Amino acid sequence: MYLFGLTDTQESMWWVTLGLGLIVLVAVAAFLTLLVTLVATIEKRVDLIRETLDAAEANTSDTALIAETAAQVDAVLSEGLEHHLFLGRVLEKVRS
Repeated sequence: MYLFGLTDTQESMWWVTLGLGLIVLVAVAAFLTLLVTLVATIEKRVDLIRETLDAAEANTSDTALIAETAAQVDAVLSEGLEHHLFLGRVLEKVRS
């Protein structure tokens, strides 16, 4: 029986071609779905990294005060050393 005037071989080739086309279509749809899923995952992770970097920036935004704090700590240590030396001299005189 000839469908649309095609021979049996031609009709079989059309069905094989349609089947292969359907397989390609399903494969492309699967790959696009996988791609969309991976892009969504990447976007979520990029957002997480961006939040982490924003938090790090907020944590280090006052680093300009570190040098001033270090200078003040040095001043306190210097004052403490002067007291230590003074008390050492006074105790030597008291003990003698």
